[in-house]
Amino acid sequence: MVGTIHVVGAGLAGLAAAVRLARRAERLVLHEAAGQAGGRCRSYHDPALDMVIDNGNHLLLSGNDAALAYLRSIGADGLLAGPPLAEFPFIDMANGNRWTLRVNAERAPWWIFDAKRRAPGTTASDYLWFMRLLWTSRRKTVCETVQCEGALYRNLARPFLLAALNTDPKEASASLAGAVVRETLARGGRACRPLVARAGLGCVFIEPALRFLSERNVQIRFGHRLRALDFSNDKVVALDFAEDKVLLQAGDAVILTVPPVVAADLVPGITVPAQFRAIVNAHFRIEPPAAFAPITGVVSGIVEWLFAFPDRLSVTISAADRLLDLPREALAAKIWQEVAAISGLPKQLPPWQIVRERRATFAATPDENAKRPAADTAWRNLFLAGDWTRTGLPATIEGAIRSGHRAADLVCRT
Repeated sequence: MVGTIHVVGAGLAGLAAAVRLARRAERLVLHEAAGQAGGRCRSYHDPALDMVIDNGNHLLLSGNDAALAYLRSIGADGLLAGPPLAEFPFIDMANGNRWTLRVNAERAPWWIFDAKRRAPGTTASDYLWFMRLLWTSRRKTVCETVQCEGALYRNLARPFLLAALNTDPKEASASLAGAVVRETLARGGRACRPLVARAGLGCVFIEPALRFLSERNVQIRFGHRLRALDFSNDKVVALDFAEDKVLLQAGDAVILTVPPVVAADLVPGITVPAQFRAIVNAHFRIEPPAAFAPITGVVSGIVEWLFAFPDRLSVTISAADRLLDLPREALAAKIWQEVAAISGLPKQLPPWQIVRERRATFAATPDENAKRPAADTAWRNLFLAGDWTRTGLPATIEGAIRSGHRAADLVCRT
């Protein structure tokens, strides 16, 4: 058994670390600066819609092993919904064409030989495009590694990678793109089934974790913002929360899961990503048409992914810095016109909400990826976690949870 473990930050990385450590630590304390857990993965009641919505739409895949293991640990593994097969309906807003990508379950990609299962306008040989990303330089972008043109890029590769990386492939890291391909398409359809928290992110990822921790006597302190770390030789010796200071004893450790800009202020000498990309989400309070697909990919539109929930339709737009300064009303109206065309619903704008996350993820470029720190630090009892640390993946739920697991395992080895 290790001593007291202080997990600073109750986003997914911090929750994953705390859940992993709940049975191992002599004492575990979770500190969170905000008044609630979840970070960028949370639900809240929106007064404009008078309903509970998620701050963002997060899609998981059945191959997200760490995320699914986390949900099993907290008893929430049955709360994700999705089709039994790896199927993704798409629509092209330029010409109205619709198709469904259908990836076979096995690793051998025989689906690419069937024109009815692959993206329109593509041939089987086009899909070697993805294979070229599996072995590439960390210094190259996607579009320096493969050709970013043609039907495959337009109808599948660009929307797929833009969603995963939240960075345009023209500037995005080819090695991060390759990691995504390696863990999804390269593993076959069993790893590619889309999974959505239809009951809300809070109900699936956050509330069960907080119950799990409370049942195991983990102390959770909200509104407890870490102001400074005190160091002596090769260890952290105190946590300064301004209103109180926590002195560390032998065997105690700290897992820091704060945003990168905060970590850079707290930990001397570490490098962190300094450029970020935005995500825009739009929520419309309206019942989707009967049998409407849970998720639809959109090509040649402002909308990129359309999510259908029982009581609303929600849109996600990645790498959306270009939309940050548009008037909210105009943006909502523009998005709704596409949603109405896709869904067949009336063009009259229903109740809506726009959520703009200006610093949603680090920019997944080669230069920014190189700045991501490892989980261990120069101090023996200080560890880092977060989707911005060196997970080998872009900033995703899967990466955040892996980082929490990694930091927890390192604590137990000290």
